[in-house]
Amino acid sequence: MDRKLGVSIFPHQSTYEKDINYLKRAHDYGFGRVFTCLLSVHGDKEAIIKELKDTILFAKGIGMEVIADISPRIFDELNISYKDLSFFKEIGADGIRLDLGYTGSEEAMMTFNKEDLSIEINMSNSTHYIDNIMDYRPRASKLMGCHNFYPHRYSGLAYDHFIACSERFKQYGLKTAAFVSSQAASFGPWPVTEGLPTLEEHRELPIAVQAKHLWATGLIDDVIIGNAYASDDELEQLSQLNREKFSFSAKLVDRLTELERKIVLEEPHFYRGDVSDYLIRSTQSRVKYRGHHFEPLNTRDINRGDILIENHLYGQYAGELQIALKPMKNSGKTNVVGQIAEDEVFLLDYLKPWDKFELTRTGG
Repeated sequence: MDRKLGVSIFPHQSTYEKDINYLKRAHDYGFGRVFTCLLSVHGDKEAIIKELKDTILFAKGIGMEVIADISPRIFDELNISYKDLSFFKEIGADGIRLDLGYTGSEEAMMTFNKEDLSIEINMSNSTHYIDNIMDYRPRASKLMGCHNFYPHRYSGLAYDHFIACSERFKQYGLKTAAFVSSQAASFGPWPVTEGLPTLEEHRELPIAVQAKHLWATGLIDDVIIGNAYASDDELEQLSQLNREKFSFSAKLVDRLTELERKIVLEEPHFYRGDVSDYLIRSTQSRVKYRGHHFEPLNTRDINRGDILIENHLYGQYAGELQIALKPMKNSGKTNVVGQIAEDEVFLLDYLKPWDKFELTRTGG
């Protein structure tokens, strides 16, 4: 299932010109989704159409998918029935996200709407809600899940709860999404502005690390920036991520040979299947460069997250790349050639035997 990047816009908190500029920049960086919120709007139907339609149609015009967040209360305020979703088609939306739902039967019926809109369900409550919907035989191709975001510090989802909720949706093969938080953004749909992540543990992390973590779980497809507006640097960081393969940022030591640098950054890597408690082993480089004389370099003792290449003193292991999972003594036969970025070391726990991965250079 394709993985998309998304941004959020809140027209009632900003201006048309600022939103359009943000959408242009996000599109240029390869973002394909837009989240917008109708939960905090007030006023008559015509005013809402006028305020939202131009922005949404602009996003649609540049090829971005737009999902509008609503609830049964908004249906009532706008005098809309779940049986007739033409209002959302009229404002240009590709789908609606139900922040609060119905009984399951209504949601299933909504997936057959004549406007062909996607119906996105709130994923953040670990109940049998999605099971109830599936019992009513929805059109699964038009049913998706998306977690909440949390503007109040310490109110974001606990990790174990997040996993349990996400697994409920993924067991049905549904497309899923969750939010990351920009450290540069200043607003969201509500007055509180303490970030807008799904997971509380993400609130202070760099945005790229948040996205890597969501994808590393294997349970989230689309990653959406919850708050606005993310910086160009953050948009670029996300745009450069490998969405399909584990990617770790690496700081390399000085004085590496050109071949060692190539092994780290250019050779394909996979986690060898006969696992060790101490090492992630990527062994193809030792096969490819058999016979090369790898001189000892930086043979200090080893810490978790260190990137290693065995030198010629290790005989047939020379040229093998490894990532340390635990501290180890160094016999002098192992070159410490770099370190996984400190913020990303925890992601090593998600790498499984036979997973493919890459190392990208950062700093130093």
